[in-house]
Amino acid sequence: MIFVSDKAKEKVIKLMEESSYAPDAGYFLRVSVVGGGCSGLSYKMDFDNQPKSGDQVFEDNGIKVVTDLKSFLYLVNTTLEFSEGLNGKGFYFNNPNASRTCACGESFAV
Repeated sequence: MIFVSDKAKEKVIKLMEESSYAPDAGYFLRVSVVGGGCSGLSYKMDFDNQPKSGDQVFEDNGIKVVTDLKSFLYLVNTTLEFSEGLNGKGFYFNNPNASRTCACGESFAV
């Protein structure tokens, strides 16, 4: 399961509304893990409306989250968070599977 905090939910909904990626038009949040970043792996988020073979589909806090199977192995029990303000990071992942993260929090290693 991939979880979505209340603050992240609010921001995702706002971004979807501003970008015309309406959930009722079939759009969802696609989360994936790609190679790169200081620690070796990075998170990637997009809006999408094309499910792919092997996708893992979750819904938490009213947000539909889709990921490929390979990424899900790194993301199991991860929570998408959002922080704002002077020290805010924007979107970030609270990933219990990460053995280390870089200082900016955008990449991780397992």
